[in-house]
Amino acid sequence: MCHRQASGPAKPEFVKCGQFSGGRTAVNRNTREWFNRQFSQFLSRSLVRCLLCGDSCPHRSGLCSGCRAELPLLHSACERCALPLPEADRTCPRCLQQPPSFAGARAAWHYAFPVGQLIQRFKYRGDLAAGHSLAQLAANRLAPRTKPDLLVPIPLHWRKFLFGRGFNQAHQIAEEFGRRWGIPVHPRLLRKVTAGETQQQLKRARRLHNLSRSFAIRGDVDGLHIGLVDDVITTGATLEAASRVLLQAGAEKVSACALARVP
Repeated sequence: MCHRQASGPAKPEFVKCGQFSGGRTAVNRNTREWFNRQFSQFLSRSLVRCLLCGDSCPHRSGLCSGCRAELPLLHSACERCALPLPEADRTCPRCLQQPPSFAGARAAWHYAFPVGQLIQRFKYRGDLAAGHSLAQLAANRLAPRTKPDLLVPIPLHWRKFLFGRGFNQAHQIAEEFGRRWGIPVHPRLLRKVTAGETQQQLKRARRLHNLSRSFAIRGDVDGLHIGLVDDVITTGATLEAASRVLLQAGAEKVSACALARVP
């Protein structure tokens, strides 16, 4: 006769610590992420202030809706040099008589209040937030119908870069345009080889004379459409000098864009 050993009472099985904690951990993680999002949105609404009026500004450009509406949009301008024109005109008299080397230029705004003040804060006081805000908004207005192969910022002379401003405002703008438009930026393609005198108060002819041998190229542009980027178009002389150098080096086409245009 077979005797089977009686088994004692079943031992309880203990669950190892953390075995069923995955669901709770996931819930806690989701809760933390939701809280962080809500807190960030609260900070944005409460702490971020408009660069112009100082009111609360949740818009990512850094300008509230009221101040954005006050920016002097450039609705009608010469297709070649972006000079402001009456609605009926498409090309200014100067470009009709002597077309520029670049195929066309565009600007988002008139160089007037408050755009002029924001640009001056950007260039001369190192207010990068002002420049970034304008570049974001301008990128929306100036999105090209035909994309250039490269975006090239107008360069600063190395002495002005190192001992003056410390940054190239055109490069900052070009980087934002490139991100928005999906176009590569080549900040070193053009080099400013002469420092020259301050151009701000000079007439176009004098600017052209000063800039005639100001730029050199470091790179191959053969057959490319180059998009020049600058902060302000004053007379178009800087764009003309840079365009001539690029076309002589083999570029197929040069166009230009800027934040603002001086009348």
